[in-house]
Amino acid sequence: MTSPIVRLAEVETFNSTPGNSQRFGADLAPLGPQLKLDGIGCMYIEVEPGKRAFPFHSHLGNDELFVVLEGTGVYRYGDQEYEIAAGDLCAAPRGGPGTAHQIINRGADKLKYLAISTKQDPDICEYPDSDKFAAIAIRPGPDFANAHMRFVGRAESAVSYFDGEEF
Repeated sequence: MTSPIVRLAEVETFNSTPGNSQRFGADLAPLGPQLKLDGIGCMYIEVEPGKRAFPFHSHLGNDELFVVLEGTGVYRYGDQEYEIAAGDLCAAPRGGPGTAHQIINRGADKLKYLAISTKQDPDICEYPDSDKFAAIAIRPGPDFANAHMRFVGRAESAVSYFDGEEF
């Protein structure tokens, strides 16, 4: 039987920095699979000063809750910014641009937090800063880093429902 406990100090993370980005990057550890949680997503996230893990986005299918464990930063939510520190909880209910969210490490030390979510899969995300959307699904299996099935696009590049079909 596997343990129902995960010690964050012993968790192995993977780096998610895209290329040589000066703006984005984090070390991530998906914890839900380790805890055998099928209906709750849980990820441990570490972000270096000046960076953010993910672009500003909202989910149409999932609610999220962030628990700040260490460090300080800014919680960007809708059209507001809120200072955050260890012990804070940040809500990100599903919805459109008004619930778009992003955690930015503007502190001097590493920012560590948990991201806990419902697990409606697949999900659709909207990215208000870049006017994109993404359809995202997670493939079953142990390799979370490569499990995403993702289509990212913009509404103006969409085709009609019957495009390419014979009439």
